[in-house]
Amino acid sequence: MAGGEGTRLRPLTANAPKPLLPVVNRPIMEHVLRLLKRHGFDETVVTVQFLAAMVRTYFGDGDELGMHLSYATESTPLGTAGSVKNAEAALRDEQFLVISGDALTDIDLTALVAEHRKNGALVTVALKSVPDPLEFGIVIAGEDGRISRFLEKPTWGQVFSDTVNTGIYVMEPEVFDHVPAGEPVDWSADVFPRLVAAGAPVFGHVVSGYWEDVGTIASFQRVQADVLNQQVDVEIGGFEVSPGVWIGQDTDVHPDAILKGPLVVGDYSKVEAGAELREFTVVGSNVVIKKGAFLHRALVGDNALIGPRTNLRGCVIGKGTDVRRAARVEEGAVVAEACVVEEEAFISHDVRIYPYKTIEAGAVVNTSVIWESRGQRSLFGPRGVSGLVNAEITPELAVRLAAAYATTLPKGATVTTARDGTRAARALKRAVISALTTSAIDVRDLEVAAMPVTRFDVRTSDAAGGIMIHNTEGDPERIDIVILDADGDDLSPAAQRKLDRVFSRQEFRRAFPGEIGDLRLPARTADRYTQDLLDRIDMSGVAEAALKVVIDPSGGAASLVLPTLLGRLGVDVLTVNGRLDDTAITHTEAQRVEAVRRLGDLVASSRAAFGVRFDQVGERITIVDERGDLIDDDRALLVFLDLVAAENRGATVAVPVTTTLVAEQITRFHGLSVRRTSLSAADLPRVARDPLVVFAADGRGGFVVPEFGAAIDGFAAFVRLLALVARTRLTLSAIDARIPPVAVVRRSVPTPWAAKGTVMRRIVESVDVAAGHVIDTTDGVRVVRPDGAWALVLPDPAEAVTHLWAEAGSRDEACALLADWAAIVEADHRDTPAR
Repeated sequence: MAGGEGTRLRPLTANAPKPLLPVVNRPIMEHVLRLLKRHGFDETVVTVQFLAAMVRTYFGDGDELGMHLSYATESTPLGTAGSVKNAEAALRDEQFLVISGDALTDIDLTALVAEHRKNGALVTVALKSVPDPLEFGIVIAGEDGRISRFLEKPTWGQVFSDTVNTGIYVMEPEVFDHVPAGEPVDWSADVFPRLVAAGAPVFGHVVSGYWEDVGTIASFQRVQADVLNQQVDVEIGGFEVSPGVWIGQDTDVHPDAILKGPLVVGDYSKVEAGAELREFTVVGSNVVIKKGAFLHRALVGDNALIGPRTNLRGCVIGKGTDVRRAARVEEGAVVAEACVVEEEAFISHDVRIYPYKTIEAGAVVNTSVIWESRGQRSLFGPRGVSGLVNAEITPELAVRLAAAYATTLPKGATVTTARDGTRAARALKRAVISALTTSAIDVRDLEVAAMPVTRFDVRTSDAAGGIMIHNTEGDPERIDIVILDADGDDLSPAAQRKLDRVFSRQEFRRAFPGEIGDLRLPARTADRYTQDLLDRIDMSGVAEAALKVVIDPSGGAASLVLPTLLGRLGVDVLTVNGRLDDTAITHTEAQRVEAVRRLGDLVASSRAAFGVRFDQVGERITIVDERGDLIDDDRALLVFLDLVAAENRGATVAVPVTTTLVAEQITRFHGLSVRRTSLSAADLPRVARDPLVVFAADGRGGFVVPEFGAAIDGFAAFVRLLALVARTRLTLSAIDARIPPVAVVRRSVPTPWAAKGTVMRRIVESVDVAAGHVIDTTDGVRVVRPDGAWALVLPDPAEAVTHLWAEAGSRDEACALLADWAAIVEADHRDTPAR
């Protein structure tokens, strides 16, 4: 019997029938069918009504279980007896057993049938003693087992026994003569009392095995613990790798993860180092549990993502739900399927979150969320559309995103696509190309290409835009989908909002058969890029300097451009990691540090002028000087700026608001002016288009060479650096040594989204204007003191944090200044009332 709605189990049953709810990663009904199979029942009729198609689709004809399943479907609910009457045609020929598909049990069905036959009964009811009989039908039976009375779901004043009806019956076909057809009829409320009153042989048999009706959230949680405690004889999937710890097929559990059983982790899941899974936790299949997560008595559905430093205690997380960084879900809370619990959100005990809801970052939820639906603030983050591979960024999302982008362009427009060398990017780009062409968009596919080459192709071809897919630098598990406009720049905020609206509404355009887009593979794009680059940058002095450099393309797409470029520069080059490997993934921070150390060793030992390491898409560079010492990103900006300024008196340079005041000292010495930009990825290229701007940098290894293009470009930066070093005849260490020391410090403070606006208002109110302090709102709030010291407070656009920077005459003074402003941010955070 599998037709119930399970209303008391909502929101878990809002979109799923009760028999399909998982108990240790298998539907309850599957456990019941396996019990039937063990006792020789291989011919089964399933009565279905609520979401009947889902039950039929999951179990099919029962072949996988070695059984034969057929289905009797009710158009309207017919009750426990009426639903069996609806299947009469398949049950008329012999004795049959009736059992619920939503109650977990391991009782001896063979003994129950034997007792039925021994008594010559018309009906035998399996009875069970329970401590709380209020939710069940009470049964009184004599010493011979013959039943004398039924009472369905009594009050405490009506309780006269603790022996209840389990809903498991053995019946003779003649019982159908007592059940009217096509009417809602119940066994224990209607049929059985009439049979008892008529003196029919209705017997009870008290069973001693396990039986639990999974009718409430509490019982749903309880049966999981009972299975893990081995109080019920059901099969647990996976391998028992240590006492009480079951791990599924192809599941990756890091050796530094902490697992304290009994617990189960399903197939194809991943548990990262530092995650802690405690007793009575059940994790489904294809689940990712990030480092620092803590789970105790938590039930997590398939395809969920549990973010770093999350805390789940005694709660239920539905399938496909994302619980993000530092979120907390308390005892008895239920978050249904396909929800998003954003960073640092708090869901209080016993709260119910219905499917497809988004809980805002930092929110405190004390009441159930049933009808409200909070959409994500924005699809785009600082790196485009970014997320975990096959968890947040899936082929399905890539298809919808590409279809939404295509919808914002005219039919017949062209889009350039490219990717890095990773297999994940390759798979996702294929999905993107399919979506574009079926939306009446022609595609220029560069296959594997560096980001600067992709931007160049967009702005110099007939493309209306572009899509680049690559691993996130420093995080092998994340991937970025970067969407470009017709100039090869990242989409503007206005264009992002337009695309976001189309994506969220799923208003996708589809092409008619004759409008399907074309796919082209343009040749020699990298050669065109290289030639144009060398034509536009002043290379005088390079040939005469006879420089030697060491290059590390990081095994990424940069290795496809550098051979041609280096061959035309006329310099002696030592290249490492110059081979593209589609199994390579982006380096972690530790691997990056080791690669830079090795690069430095090679520069020093080969007596090269300097060394450059490219990121895997050729966009950003890391520089080491002739001694092999790393020039960190902040100092690299100043060194590069000093070289540029010496040749461009009277010009303008662009740097972010977070750049040290030393930049002004350098440019003032050479007669240049500084223009400060926001940290937005779109702002630096915008400013770099000004004809007066001769240099721009973001302080994170990204440099813009305006004479070639307005985008961050690692190859152009390398070529220009090479030419500047050749002409200046100074070593990079010598240039670095003449630049004053920098005392800029930074800190990030967790800040709930609900508090961010208040934080910024308090910051402005705290500025002592009377003392000569000046407010700069280029990005966030930058407070400059009369002595030049400054502090910047900037809310993060994508996470529930506020970033702070400070600079003063010494590092100690800068730290004290930072602490003063951080105290204001943190005090406001603590004082923010819970919502």
